[in-house]
Amino acid sequence: MRGGSSFKRAVGVELSTTIQQSRVLLVGAGGIGCELLKNLVLSGFGEVHIIDLDTIDLSNLNRQFLFRHEHIKKSKALVARDVAQKFRPSAKLEAYHANIKDPQFNVDWFKSFNIVFNALDNLDARRYVNRMCLSAEVPLIESGTTGFNGQVQAIKKGNTECYDCTPKEVPKSFPVCTIRSTPSQPIHCIVWAKSYLLPELFGKSEYEAEELDTSENAENATEIEELRKEARILQDIRQSMGSAEFPQKVFEKVFKDDIERLRGMHDMWTQRKPPEALDFDAAQAESESIPPTISSNDQKVWSLNENFAVFKDSLSRLTQRLNELQKTSTDDQPVILTFDKDDEDTLDFVTATANLRAVVFDIPLKSKFDTKQMAGNIIPAIATTNAMTAGLCVLQAFKVLQDDLAHAKMVFLERSGARAINSDSLNRPNPECPVCSVAQGRVIVDSDRATLEDLVQAVNRMKLGYSKDNFAVTSSLGLLYDEDMLDNLPKKLSELEIRNDSFLTIIDEQDEDPRVNLELLVVEITGTAREDAVSLEQVFELPRKPRALQESTPEVAPTNGTLAIGKRKREADEIDMANDHAPKRIAGGPVAEGDGSDPIVLDDADGGAILID
Repeated sequence: MRGGSSFKRAVGVELSTTIQQSRVLLVGAGGIGCELLKNLVLSGFGEVHIIDLDTIDLSNLNRQFLFRHEHIKKSKALVARDVAQKFRPSAKLEAYHANIKDPQFNVDWFKSFNIVFNALDNLDARRYVNRMCLSAEVPLIESGTTGFNGQVQAIKKGNTECYDCTPKEVPKSFPVCTIRSTPSQPIHCIVWAKSYLLPELFGKSEYEAEELDTSENAENATEIEELRKEARILQDIRQSMGSAEFPQKVFEKVFKDDIERLRGMHDMWTQRKPPEALDFDAAQAESESIPPTISSNDQKVWSLNENFAVFKDSLSRLTQRLNELQKTSTDDQPVILTFDKDDEDTLDFVTATANLRAVVFDIPLKSKFDTKQMAGNIIPAIATTNAMTAGLCVLQAFKVLQDDLAHAKMVFLERSGARAINSDSLNRPNPECPVCSVAQGRVIVDSDRATLEDLVQAVNRMKLGYSKDNFAVTSSLGLLYDEDMLDNLPKKLSELEIRNDSFLTIIDEQDEDPRVNLELLVVEITGTAREDAVSLEQVFELPRKPRALQESTPEVAPTNGTLAIGKRKREADEIDMANDHAPKRIAGGPVAEGDGSDPIVLDDADGGAILID
């Protein structure tokens, strides 16, 4: 599909010219992204920007054809740009080794593109790009594959449904009682190591990871309280980090003391084999001859002694990293380490500790490679499916660039059935969608003095149709304000993690005929004398919600990758907190941030939405 005279004859002079003048953003340079970049370059697109946070791993080489063995550990985006440049040297390619959610990639930056392609591997980032494209009013080509199945969807604000118009499968979570006391599968040990032990030692002390079902039901209540007690002990042990005794204190706490306490609960082991505690001195004596380099063998299932050696070595590496980061940090925020499937230190730690716990409970051990697949939520991909999906992305993009949405399709690749490629017409936007059925505007903020109370007063002052104070304000972190929640009013917006290019959602809480949600993009202004600390860029009439949406409860407000509840008079308090849409109430303390790690999915989606590459 090289951009020559034959290509012009195939697509027409007008479309060919449009393609050459287009400025394109490709988010993701993995399996689909490599194929898509090649297609974009050879189709003659004038300017392509590639962004990816990831680095190249050995496991990528079987399907990400732009990469070779000498590229391992290098930036996917930068290498993809350099290799693709050879296909058409005249192409203008820009690459960013960065996170698409970084502040510099704001709504105005998205507006500079004619079309955006998603080639992402996680649900949260997909939702974020979907929202940014809606705000910037830039068309998006969404795609994904899993095994032999693939999907391509064109999204254009006001014309088609967006990525969040249809519900996506919620990743499975595991009860705390299973993770803490009665694991029976390798995934239970991996979740314990990744989402409990690693954060307790090197991250934030919390037990709200998506993999853990922490609902306060009868089965979990006792376990959660015990988990809190154990966390407090680990926090005391954390104070000895860097000392010679630190590895032994951690080991004996989680692999000896906790296990012996569990063995004492005799009723728990009437129908199953009780766990066996491990001895630190014995393990140390038997692992002295094992080099730490054993961790480089990621296909081998390590023995007990090898896991012990990797446990000690990775604990030392993580301790050193945390200490160095603390010395160089200039931020007031605490320095933490989080799990990343491509971070050797955290992956080694999770693999070794999960396997040691598996030995305790007589569960099969897993190799480092298998642990990476499970902890990183990786679904095996097939190169042919990626290539076909990428080709379909470009074909659908042609129709979008021609403003021919009537002939654009939702395209599916399916291994079963009479046809490998099936399609359906694009749906209209879902009027009940919490992301694209909202009104949008901008709020101008004097960042030196703006408080949440200033924002509330501005909403009242603009007379948008809300009953006085009968509305809620949410952000990406949850509910900030309603008439029953006044704790945050005196706080600066910066204290509530509201900065330039953040999104705020105003929710009408009237019982009868409420208005649609209002999504406000925050625009910070400093050094300018302004009468009001907060003001809306323009005032407009908000439409009413569709009747079906008015009757549904609870009312869901869109956030950056999460969902927050804002139904009036704390109806949310009555919602089962195991529900994936449960709110985070932001008040009376520092705002907690998620670690950004992907949730672990136990089983592949069967016929559901395609979530990752």
